[in-house]
Amino acid sequence: MNVMIKKLLQGQAVEWQTLGEVLVRTKGTKITAGKMKELHKSNAPIKIFAGGKTFALVDFDDIPQKDINHKPSIIVKSRGIIEFEYYDKPFSHKNEMWAYHSQNPNINIKFIYYFLKQNEPYFQKIGSKMQMPQIATPDTDKFKIPIPPLSVQSQIVQILDAFTELNDQLTAELSMRQKQYQYYRDLLLSEHKLAKVGFEWKSLGEVAKYSNDRILFSELDENNHIGVDNLLQNRMGKIPSNHVPEKGTLIKYVENDILIGNIRPYLKKIWQADQVGGTNGDVLVIHPTDKQILPRFLYQVLADDKFFAYNMQYAKGAKMPRGNKQSILKYPIPIPPLSVQSEIVAILDTFDTLTQSISEGLPKEIKLRQKQYEYYREQLLNFKATI
Repeated sequence: MNVMIKKLLQGQAVEWQTLGEVLVRTKGTKITAGKMKELHKSNAPIKIFAGGKTFALVDFDDIPQKDINHKPSIIVKSRGIIEFEYYDKPFSHKNEMWAYHSQNPNINIKFIYYFLKQNEPYFQKIGSKMQMPQIATPDTDKFKIPIPPLSVQSQIVQILDAFTELNDQLTAELSMRQKQYQYYRDLLLSEHKLAKVGFEWKSLGEVAKYSNDRILFSELDENNHIGVDNLLQNRMGKIPSNHVPEKGTLIKYVENDILIGNIRPYLKKIWQADQVGGTNGDVLVIHPTDKQILPRFLYQVLADDKFFAYNMQYAKGAKMPRGNKQSILKYPIPIPPLSVQSEIVAILDTFDTLTQSISEGLPKEIKLRQKQYEYYREQLLNFKATI
């Protein structure tokens, strides 16, 4: 038993029981995804949960009263992405899912939630045996949980709640900063704003070209090989590659080239190179050629939501849409004086660092706090040695 648990327990016993023994399992409501979409109203009082992050807000009269749960509960998302969610307002969920609440005064339901959250990998492993990942009610009903004294449960919940609240605050701040960033990007790159300093329109194909150069596989490693899988969504840059080629040649990129993931353009995968490397046909390598446009300014224009919306407009393929390379070259690029480009780049790069850099800014802080939370959750819920 670790030091944290010993200190909290102070010699008191921990009982182990199954979820089915200590909690009440409830059913959901029979509803289709289409019906959820039809009934959804912003700010309605009842939340209906579906798989993943999908939900609908509905009125009390929209579903049978017997299907509405009013008690703080743990919702079991049993298909696809298997996970647990805590909710303490009136709710229901699709009937392939289930939920648990407590009628036992010696059980803090949120303590049980945190313990289940810690053990999600266990349930995900069970679910992975099916073609469509899923678990059944016996998998949770028969799962054993520790029941320390109520005072200990409450202390653990209080500590973990504090970490969760801090992370939520940081995430909310990041969301606000991202909206602020998008506002300034839209403003600084708007035709109205640029008209005050003078600019001209050129197509992307007039100021840049696709790279035709090749690079040997032997010159690549995990840091300079770029595939669509190691470009991060939402303009977050890249991570090391897990699939470095072992033969042949690849498309070469050089410093200042702009790499864009061309499969599912709505994922907004874009990165400006700071080195020489290689990539494949799923990633576009845009090489600036016009000296009247700064490579970083061109990156900021292409990192804008308007470009990705344009790219999706001409993309082909239903399940895995792919951007149309010829249409992309027709995308209009505003070109103000170089001094103005430099000013715009300086402002937008500051927001980039604050909102999107992995090594700096709010994302780094959120990542560190999440690791801290997970460490304390592991320590505080490590009751294995008490069995």
